[in-house]
Amino acid sequence: QVQLAESGGGLVQAGGSLRLSCASSGRTFSRYIMGWFRQAPGKEREFVAAISWRGRSTDVADSVKGRFTISRDNAKSTVYLQMNSLKPEDTALYYCAAQEGRWPSRMSYEYDYWGQGTQVTVSS
Repeated sequence: QVQLAESGGGLVQAGGSLRLSCASSGRTFSRYIMGWFRQAPGKEREFVAAISWRGRSTDVADSVKGRFTISRDNAKSTVYLQMNSLKPEDTALYYCAAQEGRWPSRMSYEYDYWGQGTQVTVSS
């Protein structure tokens, strides 16, 4: 079992930056592939980015590629999402998630553990 807690969300103007963090507790963090997903009101949850167990590989959605970067620090049991050049369409509730199984994985149903989410709002 693993518990996830996101932080770092907030209100930012278009073009600005935010850095989300997701701290893990419980089982060994390096066992897990970590992902970030987001869900805007009235829309389905969508994949944003994922990072492999030791951080050697990343996978980023086309919609955020070149603007968002995922990273992890296994010593701190934390995964990060650096978001630059934010756009109003990036407004959503952002979730981190963990799974042990397959790489790469963009499907939310493949992730076993989820945080509560952190709200990101980008004003125009």
